[in-house]
Amino acid sequence: MDLKRHIRSVPDFPKPGILFYDISTLLAHPDAWQTTVQRLAAALRPHRPDLLVGIESRGFLVAAPLAYELGRGFAMVRKRGKLPGRTARFTYDLEYGTDTIEIQEDAIASGQRVVVLDDLLATGGTMQAAINLVRQRGGDVTAAACIIELSFLNGRDRIDVPFTSMVAYES
Repeated sequence: MDLKRHIRSVPDFPKPGILFYDISTLLAHPDAWQTTVQRLAAALRPHRPDLLVGIESRGFLVAAPLAYELGRGFAMVRKRGKLPGRTARFTYDLEYGTDTIEIQEDAIASGQRVVVLDDLLATGGTMQAAINLVRQRGGDVTAAACIIELSFLNGRDRIDVPFTSMVAYES
């Protein structure tokens, strides 16, 4: 199945000049969505994760059903101030400034094998920040993955673990 056929391209969103790849049409198509989860499961099973970590917010849509499919746990990485209880933070550089992500302090056990997921990889900054945060908490990040990769932005080059995507766009 060609998953690209189920991903809608939205020009000039969220601002002029940006071409947004919308996975809502993929999620709405049962066969395409099941195929996506099954392909991700097959790609990540060899990394033997104990826990899947999803990056806010569409990464939750990828990681949670995949965790269910693999029979593993799921944890969330969110923007600062969005998680209840005690959290651990990681601040990272953006093109113009910084951003901070958090995970609940008790989400990861030391030595736990973790795969980090998001819906889309662009420059790789947020993905690598999430990987660093998981490591800071004692997790062993064995891989990272997403549905869509904007390969022309070379984000894969910033990721220091095995990385896989289901669909790549060259421009």
